[in-house]
Amino acid sequence: MRLCYQVATPDVAIADSVTAYQGPLEKSFADLASFGYKGVELMTLNPSKLDWEFVKREAEKNDLKVVLVCTGEIFGQLGLSYTNPKAEIRAEAIARSKEIIDFAAYLGANINIGRVRGQYCAELTREETESYAVQAFRELADYAAPKNVMIALETVTIMQTNFINTLAEGAAMVDCVDRKNFRLMMDVFHLNLEEKNVIEAIRKYSSYNIHVHLADNNRRYPGHCGLDFEKIISTFKECGYDGAFCTEIFQIPSMEEAAKNAIAHLQPILGKVYGGGAK
Repeated sequence: MRLCYQVATPDVAIADSVTAYQGPLEKSFADLASFGYKGVELMTLNPSKLDWEFVKREAEKNDLKVVLVCTGEIFGQLGLSYTNPKAEIRAEAIARSKEIIDFAAYLGANINIGRVRGQYCAELTREETESYAVQAFRELADYAAPKNVMIALETVTIMQTNFINTLAEGAAMVDCVDRKNFRLMMDVFHLNLEEKNVIEAIRKYSSYNIHVHLADNNRRYPGHCGLDFEKIISTFKECGYDGAFCTEIFQIPSMEEAAKNAIAHLQPILGKVYGGGAK
């Protein structure tokens, strides 16, 4: 078990909507290590603009494991997706995702797929959208497999996309793609909005899960609002999950305060539930 924090790389435009620690990587990594985090999840947009050796060296210097590289801003800041009606946009989304897979492989990390999968739209039938998604997922999984990179499909609330919102829908897509390195990840914020019972959903689909995002029910740091994180984390433990727990939260009231308050709430719970330290 490892408690991690999301960090934006310098190629991601700084914005209030970004759910990650922002600024120079050397400061972000040093700050988070000083707060007690043991890993990071990187939010990146264009890995070719980064010095990969520098990123790896700074993470190792601060004893932080890079557990995952997320693809969200390919859609969030560029508007690209695998199911866009325009072929050139679909191709660009896949090409950029392959760059992120290469970057993740260099760091010994996995990637996720969130909003970049796209959505149902008037220009395409539902069947066409689903077909484009399956083709993209299989192409990316086949590209990632020899690089030892797992792909985690994230179910996302309908308020952000109308395609693959629940764990049932996500699991059905995983079964359809049929690639051993293509699985699900669970974001507690999205589960709280889309599942009838978060705890039962975690239990039912735990065999698909390879990564976890934590945020309170208002997308702020855990402990800020109403979710019972001891019950949630205990359920993951009961289901055999021993991977990374990573925050994905609005940086409110500031990056430093959000990061400090998140770990202050989560670390005692993780210690109680899992015992010992991070691996």
